[in-house]
Amino acid sequence: MTEFIPPGTRHIALPSPFAMKRGDALHDARMAYETWGRLNAAADNAVLILTGLSPDAHAASHADNAEPGWWEAMLGPGKPIDTDRWFVVCVNSLGSCKGSTGPASIDPATDRPYRLAFPELSVEDGADAAAHVVRALGIDRLACVVGNSMGGMVALALLQRHPGIAHAHINISGAARALPFSIAIRSLQREAIRLDPNWNHGDYDEEAYPEAGMRMARKLGVITYRSALEWDGRFGRVRLDGDRRIDDDPFGLEFEVESYLEGHARRFVRRFDPNCYLYLSRSMDWFDLGESCQGTCEMGLSRLRVDRALSIGVHTDILFPLQQQQEIADGLMAGGADARFLPLPSPQGHDAFLVDIARFGPAVREFLDSL
Repeated sequence: MTEFIPPGTRHIALPSPFAMKRGDALHDARMAYETWGRLNAAADNAVLILTGLSPDAHAASHADNAEPGWWEAMLGPGKPIDTDRWFVVCVNSLGSCKGSTGPASIDPATDRPYRLAFPELSVEDGADAAAHVVRALGIDRLACVVGNSMGGMVALALLQRHPGIAHAHINISGAARALPFSIAIRSLQREAIRLDPNWNHGDYDEEAYPEAGMRMARKLGVITYRSALEWDGRFGRVRLDGDRRIDDDPFGLEFEVESYLEGHARRFVRRFDPNCYLYLSRSMDWFDLGESCQGTCEMGLSRLRVDRALSIGVHTDILFPLQQQQEIADGLMAGGADARFLPLPSPQGHDAFLVDIARFGPAVREFLDSL
């Protein structure tokens, strides 16, 4: 098992022990993060970015790592999240394999990787860990917390568990609870990994690695990250050229869309630890903001204390459908926030916020400029 930590990543130690929501605790754990811009004297210009399941903390290039980040077009000087004005912090999720403590990390009690001995992970644990990073950096109150996808869940948990930690919130393609369709897809992804004989109950290595299971899990994910409209527009029914087909496999790759999925999956499988994938995926299924207040999801949202909010989604998102972003805006508004819901017509599905900057960028810029 391997951790994949980008150059220039920094670390902050979590309190030891670090209590987890579902019991047990982590010892000598840490959070990975990166920063852009400069914190002003009043420490009131900080923006926190919380990511989806697989990204690291390297959202954009900087002096310590010139490689483009996963949100390069959105973050930087003069960009929608303008680092000439904002001090931006992006954290790698607790439970990941990209610098923060997770199942691929070394357990100090055994000097071996945690594997399945890692405590049960909840979205709320990620929120508590992110809050510790914010405070360790000398920030009492964020100007804004931005959460994408799973990060949108973490952001809502952060606002719930740490009242007053942020003045404003941008929730992008996020949700206040997991819906049955999303749970079903993630369940199949986890099953694909666990049914790979090389997974071996979480005890695998680089030589005997559950590559087939990870490939299938990633393909299932990618299918839901984009929309049928985009698949049709990009690939149609175009078949592979003869020299790109495997003649001795009668059920091998035949269409361009199959080749795309295969290539995408193969690039991913050795860059993300399977056990980390299982833990983070399950944490999303468990999340329901209403549970913490023993009420409905709407009640949980109405009890969050944030001054302003923007909830953005796209019509073609089947994984975190548009009604979930509408629910977030309505719930925050019911609690007294100046909240706005913005549905966008992007054809690119759940992943639109990563690629459709022409639509998402102006919306994010306008909201942040108004703070």
